[in-house]
Amino acid sequence: MLLKKFQLKTIDYKFALAICFFLFCAPIITAQEVIPDVVAQKPAETPTGGKLKVDGIIATVGDYIVLDSDIDKGFLEITAQGGSIKDITRCQMLGKLLEDKLYAHQAIQDSIIVSDAEIRGMMEERLNYMTQQVGGDINKVVEYYKKNSVEEFKTYFADILKEQKLASEMRDKIIKDVEITPEEVRNFFKKIPKDELPTFGAEMEVAQIVVEPKVSKEDKQKVIDRLKSIRQDVLDGSSFATKAVLYSQDPGSSPNGGYYKMTRKTPFVKEFKDVAFSLQAGEISEPFETTFGYHIIMVEKIKGQEVELRHILISPTVSDAALKEAKERIINIRNKIVGNEISFADAARTESDEKETRANGGTLVNPTTQDTRFELTKMDPTLYSQVSNLKGNEVSQPLLNTDDKGKKTYKLITVTNRIEDHTADYAKDYTKIKELALKEKQINAIAKWFDNKIKDTYIKIIGEYKECEFANNWLKK
Repeated sequence: MLLKKFQLKTIDYKFALAICFFLFCAPIITAQEVIPDVVAQKPAETPTGGKLKVDGIIATVGDYIVLDSDIDKGFLEITAQGGSIKDITRCQMLGKLLEDKLYAHQAIQDSIIVSDAEIRGMMEERLNYMTQQVGGDINKVVEYYKKNSVEEFKTYFADILKEQKLASEMRDKIIKDVEITPEEVRNFFKKIPKDELPTFGAEMEVAQIVVEPKVSKEDKQKVIDRLKSIRQDVLDGSSFATKAVLYSQDPGSSPNGGYYKMTRKTPFVKEFKDVAFSLQAGEISEPFETTFGYHIIMVEKIKGQEVELRHILISPTVSDAALKEAKERIINIRNKIVGNEISFADAARTESDEKETRANGGTLVNPTTQDTRFELTKMDPTLYSQVSNLKGNEVSQPLLNTDDKGKKTYKLITVTNRIEDHTADYAKDYTKIKELALKEKQINAIAKWFDNKIKDTYIKIIGEYKECEFANNWLKK
């Protein structure tokens, strides 16, 4: 389930597949995606192969219902995203929909709150994406969903987004406290037959040295003055959300009007969290600096340890003179390394401007696995292009890098270790094996949760779908 060669014997395949789709893997079935015109719509079939007569309710889970057409949409949307539906039956698809409904139903019972502001932020982001897929015309989206107006579609869409968010929050709550011990990881690995051990692809470890062009005081002050002007406009009645869409350079939040929901544990830089948690609801901060640039924050709501806020990020412009000076500096660093005056790691510790990697001699951490290894087939294409042709311990030429926020830096890269394709080794691959073991434990926790909640929830399945063989006990046999 987790790897093509690696079938977890203790987990029901159908159930695990569904969890992988919706919990651990990139979402495949997303009811909001626009289906391209090239997707052929075949007549829907019942579990026994007969054609459906009329769309209608086929199942009820608590306060939620499932329609026949929901199954057809699930198939179409998998196909639209390049997936295969050959081995997925209508019964399996219904089982997945039932899971989602039970998640959402139980989230309400557990008093999990999804705010209107959250839904509006999600709505803006998804609508922007959907309209881009159809040439920027929202009316095509409305037409696809067979709604009579944009407002009718938004009302319908908001309900879908809220249900999805509730389900997501419920899943997160179930696995939040699931942890794995070294002993459990060891036992997990021992249980795998030798001929079923996973195979890991070729990997490499990479280190870098980063030099940031120095921004002048004058350029910094221009940004501060601009943010102060925006802040005053908002205090005078302008919309903070609109200003964020127009001016913020944060690609993660600007389409949503700068919206974020966070707690003390949310992985934001310390300076940002310190300001966010120092504000009262409705208060707007003065401009402040982080490694990303300058920000202002407006807090919308405070709910216990959680803060809903909007923010605007603007980074100072780097002058040509500053870029030239940074390039000369990094060329000098490279010459010292190539001339054996200093090692790459020591140069990173003493010369690099990147705090995150400096202490580790420039070693990069894989953001997906939190390990230092990067699997070649999953490596960021830009990083791969920069390191793929480097020989052992070779140092790249200075590279001008522009990140997604427009920030420019120069960097040197070297490959510190190459790992060839290999069968899983407990000592060498502990981090990956631990991840697999944790996923199995999370899946088992979710399976146990389903067993308990199905017993206590009103569930009704209608018609021929009562003949399905589900992974979970939806029919309460």
